[in-house]
Amino acid sequence: MSAALRRPIAAAALALALVAPIQIAAAQAPAGVQVPFDYYTLKNGLRVVLSRDTTAPTVAVGVYYHIGFRNEPRDRTGFAHLFEHLMFQGSGNLGKLEFIKLVESNGGLLNGSTRFDFTNYFEVVPAHTLETMLWAEADRMKGLAIDTANLRNQQDVVKNEVRVNVLNQPYGSFPWIDLPMAANENWYNAHNFYGDLHDLDAATLTDASAFFRRYYAPNNAVLGVVGDFTPVQARAWIEKYFGQIAPSELPPPPDLTEPRQTAEKRAGRVDSLANRPAIGFAWHMPERWTPEWFAMGMIDQILGQGRDSRLYQALVTEKGYTGDVSAGINWGLGHQFNYQGPMLWMVSVFHDSTVAPDSLVASVDRTVEELQTRPIDAATLTRARTKMRSALYDMMEQFSGFGRLDMLASFAIFDNEPGRINRLEAEFAKVTPELIQRTAREYLRRENRTVYTIVPGARPAAAAGSQ
Repeated sequence: MSAALRRPIAAAALALALVAPIQIAAAQAPAGVQVPFDYYTLKNGLRVVLSRDTTAPTVAVGVYYHIGFRNEPRDRTGFAHLFEHLMFQGSGNLGKLEFIKLVESNGGLLNGSTRFDFTNYFEVVPAHTLETMLWAEADRMKGLAIDTANLRNQQDVVKNEVRVNVLNQPYGSFPWIDLPMAANENWYNAHNFYGDLHDLDAATLTDASAFFRRYYAPNNAVLGVVGDFTPVQARAWIEKYFGQIAPSELPPPPDLTEPRQTAEKRAGRVDSLANRPAIGFAWHMPERWTPEWFAMGMIDQILGQGRDSRLYQALVTEKGYTGDVSAGINWGLGHQFNYQGPMLWMVSVFHDSTVAPDSLVASVDRTVEELQTRPIDAATLTRARTKMRSALYDMMEQFSGFGRLDMLASFAIFDNEPGRINRLEAEFAKVTPELIQRTAREYLRRENRTVYTIVPGARPAAAAGSQ
């Protein structure tokens, strides 16, 4: 799994983002920030979203394929992630790793990542290289180089990532894999999406070729371009390079629904590499685009985001149980706006061994119950709205246009409606104290919660000696 999956913005990219921020002068208007965009579909089904911004002479290009962790084949856990690696192994006109060299030799940055509901590939490059990037992305969409040598090589790479990033890493799968596997019932939402070593070994060349033909097709993708470009010219290039790629026959989408949780779940494991205990909490989220879904975004700000959040105040400032609290919707793998299926709101805490997990649970319960039983005051609501608005603007400004591209492409591929980006602020503004309280009562129920504990343990002698 690429480093982009858990940390999608590299340090160098952050520096670039400071050079070319997105203009948000419209944020002063009552309607909030308004992102300009052009959205259309080619005859082969490829959806295209363009958003022009001439702040700096750069352009972000991204291709989003509607295949991620959830809908990868059964008995092929980690296959979506494996394929992310294969996409850099060569195509019809570019040899092994030449795509990477092409971008970097033109002064650009690139990466790819596998998420719950999509796999994406993106570049941020000087504006004058846009045609070259479109040609390169189209080249691997229409003809990836898949052979036995590439497959075996990347299977080994991914297995090594599993060993390094999860199996031999303290807290390696906590909470981003552990909690979804414990909280969800549906296999698509609950399997080990990073990949079991046995399943990764079992993938064949036939599997890989079939996967590419089925899912890496224009009618299962969105192409996004954000930055300094001429729209007429960009459309012409897109038609030239992508327009003749054949669509595929897509399978019916899998059923991703989760049953309503009616009893609290408890799970955990002993981590021989951990040096202190940890505890994670997960609550099932409301359905996307419902009033309650927007309310949960505000609840995340009130309870979990920043040192002024109620959980930070309860667990860090008042009790001293921990030095920090991490929380979020789609935590560790994205944010509230770039997923499609069922999701969790998660909270995780690392704490000293002198702190009993039950004490942490009790403090979390008291904090949640206060939100459920007492409507928030006007000052709390105003602060939450301000924090949410700031978070939205930060997302849009990330990585010289990539943040905006990510949101536009996500709304296009999931909802066929990238314009949702311009209605987010207004929807959050509709959230009332009453809606927050009602949402907290239903979705922050103890019966809707999963609690996961990490207990440090002595490493077995055989395992320790093998390292």
